[in-house]
Amino acid sequence: MKKRKPGTFSAAKAVKANARERVGQPKPARVLSTGPRTGRAAKHKTKLEELIKSDE
Repeated sequence: MKKRKPGTFSAAKAVKANARERVGQPKPARVLSTGPRTGRAAKHKTKLEELIKSDE
């Protein structure tokens, strides 16, 4: 069996690991649930006559 070669040193990974030890793990991000998009919004406002007719 071959001897395992150590990986290359990464300063960024070392800094992040050090910060995790001192401060702790960051909180996981929450996914905001948004409703499905149904295309473009209406370009024009509904007319007053149409609103009155829909109420009846």
